[in-house]
Amino acid sequence: MLEILAIVVPVFLVVGAGYLAVWRKLFADSAVDGLMVFTQKFAIPCLLFSAIATLDLSADFDAALLASYYTGSTVSFFAGLLGARLIFNRPMVDSVVIGFCCLFANSVLLGLAIGERAYGVESLGPNYAIIALHAPFCYLLGIVTMEIVRAEAGGLQLARTVTGAIFSNALMIGIGLGFVVNFSGLPIPEVVDDALALMIRAALPAALFGLGGVLYRYKPEGDAGIIAMICAVSLIVHPAIAWTLGSTVGGLSEGQMRAAVVTAAMAPGVNTYIFADMYGAARRVVASSILIATALTVVSASAWIWLLG
Repeated sequence: MLEILAIVVPVFLVVGAGYLAVWRKLFADSAVDGLMVFTQKFAIPCLLFSAIATLDLSADFDAALLASYYTGSTVSFFAGLLGARLIFNRPMVDSVVIGFCCLFANSVLLGLAIGERAYGVESLGPNYAIIALHAPFCYLLGIVTMEIVRAEAGGLQLARTVTGAIFSNALMIGIGLGFVVNFSGLPIPEVVDDALALMIRAALPAALFGLGGVLYRYKPEGDAGIIAMICAVSLIVHPAIAWTLGSTVGGLSEGQMRAAVVTAAMAPGVNTYIFADMYGAARRVVASSILIATALTVVSASAWIWLLG
């Protein structure tokens, strides 16, 4: 177990360094926004573009892999939504946001970083297959459910809302361009590939440091019961479903199981707060849940990696 902690803890030390730097005013809070813009809109899209452009689609886009992961995502969404509504008596709009928080795992900043450290960069093909569908699936489910609950958009307007949320996302643009290159077989010029490599090397370390700075803004307060539910669904229920399906009906390979379960075991991503802010609902609960679940991921990710062998 100590060996596994040695894999996971350095990732969170970088996150903690960002948190500490902003807390002690060694790194300006305003600079965090600039750092996150660089990583989320430039460096990480370059990482995803390069990965998808060179991905073996026939090997990595496996229906059983995606079904194992996204069945868990869907169950987690409705578990969070119904738990918030029926157990904690939250309004339906709040309940959808809380469900989205249980749905949207931090598959890139934490999932890729921990997966790479645990199993090596060559193991990440299944991770990228999951990530390629992550934002479209989660935003589609979250926004459609929210608009049905609010009954403010239908038909063409609903389609525009969902499409706008997905395709204005820089990560999705990087993924989409990667698919274009992959399907077309267009070669990436060497000088462009070298430039991409420089951006990619900066992507995850800078993003993890910036994530720590962002988390400093999220002060945990109140709503202990509902935050505990979100953490339990995100860190235990989702990976447990992925593991159960992957090892039974899915028949996943060892590498696919690791990708599905470890990605599912990540804390809610920062996009969940963006979703909450978009609808002006449950922002305090989501912010606190991101912070607390990210801290707990040190333990939960280590436990799932140990169980996977």
